[in-house]
Amino acid sequence: MEFKSKNLLSKIATNDGHGENSPYFDGWKAYDSNPFHPTQNPHGVIQMGLAENKLCVDLIQKWIRENPDASICTAQGVDKFNEVAIFQDYHGLKEFREAVAKFMGRVGGNKVTFDPNRIVMSGGATGANETVMFCLADRGDAFLVPSPYYAGFARDLRWRTGLEIVPVDCKSSDNFRITTAALEDAYEKARTWKVNVKGIVISNPSNPLGTILDRDTMRSIVGFVNEKNIHLVCDEIYAATAFRSPRFISIAEIIQEMDNCNPDLIHIVYSLSKDMGIPGFRVGIVYSFNDNVMHCARKMSSFGLVSSQTQYLLASMLLDDEFVVNFLRESSKRLAKRHHVFTKGLEQIGISCLKSNAGLFLWMDMRPLLKEQSLKGELELWHVIINEVKLNVSPGSSFRCSEPGWFRVCFANMDDETVEVALDRIRAFVLGRENQEPNKSKHRRKKCLRLSFSSSRLYDETIMSPHIISPHSPLVPTKT
Repeated sequence: MEFKSKNLLSKIATNDGHGENSPYFDGWKAYDSNPFHPTQNPHGVIQMGLAENKLCVDLIQKWIRENPDASICTAQGVDKFNEVAIFQDYHGLKEFREAVAKFMGRVGGNKVTFDPNRIVMSGGATGANETVMFCLADRGDAFLVPSPYYAGFARDLRWRTGLEIVPVDCKSSDNFRITTAALEDAYEKARTWKVNVKGIVISNPSNPLGTILDRDTMRSIVGFVNEKNIHLVCDEIYAATAFRSPRFISIAEIIQEMDNCNPDLIHIVYSLSKDMGIPGFRVGIVYSFNDNVMHCARKMSSFGLVSSQTQYLLASMLLDDEFVVNFLRESSKRLAKRHHVFTKGLEQIGISCLKSNAGLFLWMDMRPLLKEQSLKGELELWHVIINEVKLNVSPGSSFRCSEPGWFRVCFANMDDETVEVALDRIRAFVLGRENQEPNKSKHRRKKCLRLSFSSSRLYDETIMSPHIISPHSPLVPTKT
């Protein structure tokens, strides 16, 4: 007897809104099927599509060895096992909330004091972002998101919530700055399509750009949401990855300075995954200045709590002031060094990157290497890089970039030796293409260096994203 298995599952479980069929995730699959290893598989794919911070793992390991009583799974800490391992309500351990609030304040330069009672736990930033969306909007509502934006937002913000994303196109000619004009344009387009805009989602520092929003831009965004009476969700999960000035400024600091600002519209998503390099701990945080949102988020957090064992360990670690100060200082120093090594290596072969000072990645300009300035040209180049150069870098179209030829390259998830292998591969690839087309390639490279970040022809928005359903629609809709 035959059964139709498709009818046995729900639409929400089987739709393609997760986005796993995009080039962003396809690159991961290419790495998983042929992972690089310096001795066992030296010709494998190097993972440069994963924004993971491995540069300070040794500092955390050292602290754990020196503080065995911080874990209930050691001989020194097992006496606390019953106290910690029993049922914990969804508020979380008091010490954990205090430690996270203190850490968030320190990362922001101690300009703002965060209230531990507003700390709401979630299973990583993915869960935190989705929780906020469930709290703020209904199926069919939309959020404006400046592009290029994190590829996972299609999953985090839309997949299970049924929300829409209205991209706010930012241009390389203006260093991808978020302008009030661009926000207004996207907002009006959404209204034309009779879409209910509930807010704006921004990431600061930016993923994938690695840039930090300046004070004036943030004030203008806050002014915009106040004028429209819509929400502002600030993803600040890369806050402690700033490795040179200008410093990171939290949205909490901005609204503290502004008059006539409605704090009920402001919400922060935070995590320790990037700043501390512990994504496997699944520590996500929702921090809202709106009491109702905070209470709703706390109830919803039942579906994605942080384990009490993890809370207990991290509370002890983050309340160790000497460790935290040293960790943040050393992390910035190591990120700056790795960033310098990689950007200088690329500059030597004529590849430029957007100027950045934060994050775990570079926004690399490969436009001179495109055979044609289009999505097709970008994906053709990406396929060569994945399959022949054996580097998993993520194409700009995965981040809904409106200009073809930009790629995100992660640099903090590997050791120094692997960095050199990756740079050698890029160098051989670029020089090899120049030898094949010497006059054309040199001309294009010189033009790129001379014009720096001049804008290129935009490609038709019908092919910018597989989720666009109309050649005139500004939406990146969910699939149901």
